[in-house]
Amino acid sequence: MTTALLSLAALLLGGAWMAAVMDRLAVAWISGRPAARAFVEPLARAAGLLLRQPVTTERPDATGRVLAPALYLALAAIGLSVVPVAEGVVLTDLSTGIVLWGACEALTVVVVFLHGWSANAPLPLIGAYRYVAIALPTLLLSMFVLIAAALPAESLSVTAIVDSQREVWNVVRQPPGLVLFLMLGLALTFRGPFDYADPEDLAGGTAAETSGPARAAWQAARLCMLVAVAGMASAVFLGGPLGPWLPGPLWLVLKMVAVLALLVAATHLLARLPPSRMLTALWVVLLPAAFLDLVLVGVELLL
Repeated sequence: MTTALLSLAALLLGGAWMAAVMDRLAVAWISGRPAARAFVEPLARAAGLLLRQPVTTERPDATGRVLAPALYLALAAIGLSVVPVAEGVVLTDLSTGIVLWGACEALTVVVVFLHGWSANAPLPLIGAYRYVAIALPTLLLSMFVLIAAALPAESLSVTAIVDSQREVWNVVRQPPGLVLFLMLGLALTFRGPFDYADPEDLAGGTAAETSGPARAAWQAARLCMLVAVAGMASAVFLGGPLGPWLPGPLWLVLKMVAVLALLVAATHLLARLPPSRMLTALWVVLLPAAFLDLVLVGVELLL
């Protein structure tokens, strides 16, 4: 238990720092600026926010303002807790680990809305409503692709799903599943084409009126959720800690870094659609594609 708990903390903290570094490297590469400070700039920016005087709106919901980043971080940790770090090393080895992950996804919608609501200001509330409208249909993508990944294992346990990939990874069986799950990850963390909760056109959306330590906590929680998505994607589609020669935890870290790189690249390279067009794409294109992926996996197993 202690080993799994320490591994979880190391993955969350180390992964959050790595994701922040990748973000700075991507910005430096796109803008043509030197990337020499990319490895220390996230820490410097975090320290600056922690030292900055917080500014609040009139009559905010103080309890919700504190709870939102804390709950968002807790959901990331709980979701990552079902991912095996090595053989026999997992913090929460549930027979229904996929269901627990799905519950964390659903509660994320509540937490992000709470964050926008707590500011008692128009722009954060608009960002919160935008997020709810986009996130609810996006969660269905996860349901279809994760059930499809669980079919070969005949189990909803993440550990069993990892064990079922000893011969072939799920990404080979169902490549669209990984792509659709990464889209879900972008939606959960409102990045790239799914940045509707905290976009620039809303001056930061749910975080528009958040400053100082509260803003640092919210940004850290978002990065930790991105790490949790990378961990789940690595376990469910890339075999998690399975791999030759290298130790299992190192394989998991390498796969998570690769997934984080894809998510960060999508953040900075893919344009955000207007909300109405994104909803149409979700209901008309992405959800049928996710259902078709589930059907094809089922047919393959039957044959």
